[in-house]
Amino acid sequence: MEYDFRREKKFGYTTGSCATAGAYAGLYCLKEGIKLDHVEIINCKNETLIIPIEKIEIDKTNNKSIVTVKKFAGEDIDITNGIDIVVEVELSKNMENEKINGNNNDGVIILGGQGIGTVTKDGLQIKKGEPAINPKPREMIKNNLSRLLDENEKVVVKISVPKGEELAKKTLNPKLGIVGGISILGTTGIVRPMSNEAYRESLVPQIDVALANGYKNLIFTPGNIGTKYAKIHLNANDDQIVEVSNFWGYMLDKAAEKGVKEITIFGHSGKIVKLAGGIFDTHSKVSDARNEILTAYSCMYINEKEILEKILYSNTTEEIIYILNEKKILNKVFNRIAERVVERLSSRWEGITFNCIIIDMKGNILGRC
Repeated sequence: MEYDFRREKKFGYTTGSCATAGAYAGLYCLKEGIKLDHVEIINCKNETLIIPIEKIEIDKTNNKSIVTVKKFAGEDIDITNGIDIVVEVELSKNMENEKINGNNNDGVIILGGQGIGTVTKDGLQIKKGEPAINPKPREMIKNNLSRLLDENEKVVVKISVPKGEELAKKTLNPKLGIVGGISILGTTGIVRPMSNEAYRESLVPQIDVALANGYKNLIFTPGNIGTKYAKIHLNANDDQIVEVSNFWGYMLDKAAEKGVKEITIFGHSGKIVKLAGGIFDTHSKVSDARNEILTAYSCMYINEKEILEKILYSNTTEEIIYILNEKKILNKVFNRIAERVVERLSSRWEGITFNCIIIDMKGNILGRC
């Protein structure tokens, strides 16, 4: 299959594809003296990706080329959309036989430059001390460049992202121990619009880091609020906490695959109550049965129809919390919900022992099991 990104605006291409395209265009220019305005590269599924090249500069003195490729995310929401991926390519016929930053000397050596993060923790796909350029992008670069290399020729590819350090603050990289910049990512090299696939996959390394650091009981939480108060209530470390966003089912499947034995569900009521209803993608566009679930559990302790209607039609979960607190049944309701969360998850992910703690926006514990 062929993807021509000069015309196709629905799909985009990953940072890994940008780096591969830049490296190919740079090496081609050094060997053939031609500055291409687009390149055809092959991804790991043997599909052809046609990617435009923004700019090529030549340093004849050092036999180097510097290529800029502008990241394009298509219709997907991606913070890297529009950034420059800069690839410096150096060709040599007499390069010493050595290993550089974990690269085997097989003709293509890949380095991280400005704005590329460095791995500092165990458990990731890349070893500590190496640039955060994932295995599939490395494979794509080496496979495509090997087509251009003659026997005994060597090439050094240095990937930089001028805005990488700034962008990394908006990603999970600091939590994963990737410091100083972003990661070069991608499995197929293609960004599919609104698929959430890339984002979901970016969450999984948190589990690997937790296991590599010896944690047996992982804490799964939707996001920042849960992380903040898990550190306070559970004395948890960053590496023990896994932020799942809305992808509970996906992340719990991954945890089971990786042999996790115990998980504490910890987070704000607005997300956690959905789990009691068997909802494992908690994005409001997918499901929003919070009021219905809370009304159902409140029925165990409230007989007044008007109060139950008020709960059912409340605007926010916090409003319902206020009503339940006024009726002095707040903890009773949320303890039952926490129990049901544990029952639901235990029946679906049988090999894992679950605990559940539900909090409000201020970190107060509403219910637990």
